[in-house]
Amino acid sequence: MNDERRGYLYGLTAYAIWGFFPIYFKLLQPSPPLEILAHRVIWSVAFVALLLTAMRNWRFLGRVLRTPRLLGGITAAALLIGVNWATYIYGVNSSRVVETALGYFITPLVVVLLGVTVQRERLRIWQWLAVGIGGLAVAVLTVDYGRLPYIALLLAASFGSYSLIKKRMSLPPAEGMFVESAVLALPALGYLTWLNLTGGAEFGHVSAGHTALMLFSGVATAVPLLLFAAAANRVPLVGLGILQYVAPILQLACGVLIFHEPMPAARLAGFGLVWIALIIFTADGIRSARAAARLRAAVASDQPAAVA
Repeated sequence: MNDERRGYLYGLTAYAIWGFFPIYFKLLQPSPPLEILAHRVIWSVAFVALLLTAMRNWRFLGRVLRTPRLLGGITAAALLIGVNWATYIYGVNSSRVVETALGYFITPLVVVLLGVTVQRERLRIWQWLAVGIGGLAVAVLTVDYGRLPYIALLLAASFGSYSLIKKRMSLPPAEGMFVESAVLALPALGYLTWLNLTGGAEFGHVSAGHTALMLFSGVATAVPLLLFAAAANRVPLVGLGILQYVAPILQLACGVLIFHEPMPAARLAGFGLVWIALIIFTADGIRSARAAARLRAAVASDQPAAVA
């Protein structure tokens, strides 16, 4: 198996794990979302700390602490991923798995909008069309739900903003995840302490299986992220862009086929518009990448003649 195929395997595995997360987080009930989030943060820190110790790689902390701008960016990223995790857990455990899937379907379109508004990037006509159809889809789904699909929008906005901040930083995945989780660890530990003192904690009081699953949340968080990082180093950007739809497709399947959440005609129409937008967006990305590759090849082929 060559390196690129191995990368696709890593990426597919990562997105498949994320796709079946609704089943995992459902198993963590009756713990409330904030307790699940706090344990996810604490055990993520513990697992990644063990990983970094095994790798003997702690020197990065000095660079982080000596660079206030980097530390500030990591803190902002930590707050955004905390909001994203909390919203996702709440959505799953309040029987809105379909809406969480919608959030990750529209995330690429939100990232494009952030590129325009924050990065001052210029969109191609087909990208504008995809964003416009995505906006129409949100309007249709708002009518269907009788409210804004706020869980989906919050998931897309928080993860899109998180991605934008991460793009500006240069920490590898394990190191970045450790610092981000460490930023959230103190409030998480404080909340768990308060929960235990007031007798509201479910951890350790439900069953041995429930306790084990809560402890495993750190591994479940870190492993797909590390697999994704391994894929990102081996797979072309266009390939990663297509792979990212695996997770919300599986999440949608979990919501409809396993948890039997409703999918009325209007909601299906809204999702259909989202998928049309994503097809346009992906096709335009592939076309643009191929055009850029042809241009690079043409420039490279002209170089010897220019030198001669």
